[in-house]
Amino acid sequence: MSKCLEFNGKNVDQAIEKASDELSIPPEKIKHEVLAYGSSGIFGLVGVKKAKIKVFIEEEKNRTVRTGQADRKKEAVRFEKTTASDGTHDLVVPRKHDEELLASGIRALKKIVDGITTGASVDATEEKNKLLFSISGGDSGVLIGKRGQTLEAIQFLLEKMINKKSTNRMRILVDVEGYLNKRKSNLRLMASRMAEKAKRTKKPITIGQMNAHDRRIVHIHLKDENGVRTQSIGEGYYRKLMIFPKKQGGTRRGNSDTKA
Repeated sequence: MSKCLEFNGKNVDQAIEKASDELSIPPEKIKHEVLAYGSSGIFGLVGVKKAKIKVFIEEEKNRTVRTGQADRKKEAVRFEKTTASDGTHDLVVPRKHDEELLASGIRALKKIVDGITTGASVDATEEKNKLLFSISGGDSGVLIGKRGQTLEAIQFLLEKMINKKSTNRMRILVDVEGYLNKRKSNLRLMASRMAEKAKRTKKPITIGQMNAHDRRIVHIHLKDENGVRTQSIGEGYYRKLMIFPKKQGGTRRGNSDTKA
């Protein structure tokens, strides 16, 4: 006896992946019928339609299928508990889904990197809801690019590729030879210098050509700095960070806008 269930997604592949996660069935073994292929609409804003599939399930005596299980237990999609060998406490360990994301991410990043330079290796670790990919070897200068723009583009592409396969959105970071920590340290030093200049000249300082991640580092670093406040102004490519001197004798306030 078979049972039919319907699943939605941005596209057919995502609908199949959703069914796979909820029913604990490998995607390649899911018997389905496409009811609607979905549409991205106009510029992804107007007329967007989700894909819909009908999944046929062979019911077994000892098997129960519960619809909506994945939505009610989102955390269970990514983690499960197991008891330690001494039986004293529980350990949270990544499920196979996470291991597959890491493996597919490493393969995708290696392919991108190999198209830019040779002799580079890729490794990855997971920290909470963040996947950190590390690149070593090869031409690090080319991979990083001017002001980290090439690295930022690589990270953007990898994030899109991984989250397309993940039911839970993951934050992706790509590092090259410890560049991220060096960049953070340099940004903090620069922010401190600019803050002192703003206080000394009593004039606002504008810092342009920074991505959202870098702007956030500066905002956080100067959050408790006496005598200045930070604010991001503008939109898109023209968005800039400004450091304003506070008026003497005024009430001390935190940064007016820490949104990168």
